[in-house]
Amino acid sequence: MSAKSVWLLLFLCASRLLIANSLEDNTVSPARTAITSRIPRESVASKGIASIGYSKRLHILEIEFVNGAVYRYLEVTPSVYRDLMTADSKAGYYDRNIKGNYPSVRVRPRVKKETD
Repeated sequence: MSAKSVWLLLFLCASRLLIANSLEDNTVSPARTAITSRIPRESVASKGIASIGYSKRLHILEIEFVNGAVYRYLEVTPSVYRDLMTADSKAGYYDRNIKGNYPSVRVRPRVKKETD
């Protein structure tokens, strides 16, 4: 892992801890703790994935799932992003090659369907 990657990971972890502590103290509203995504995502044809974005500079892969959840995966090489985008089954490629293999941060939780 590069020095830049270590600092990015430490920053993300420290940010999450500060947010969690602030929420316990009721000093920060949940709305202010949300991560703002500036990584443009492209819609994809997939049963499980709605859109995919990638930052070449930061090596961050961002995936929006059809349930509304958005996750950011750190230290993803450009070749993994290219392979994902060209895979016949993007959800299958994700399950085999990305899920559980990279540090991740939840950007947005899944959207719960309202029951009538």
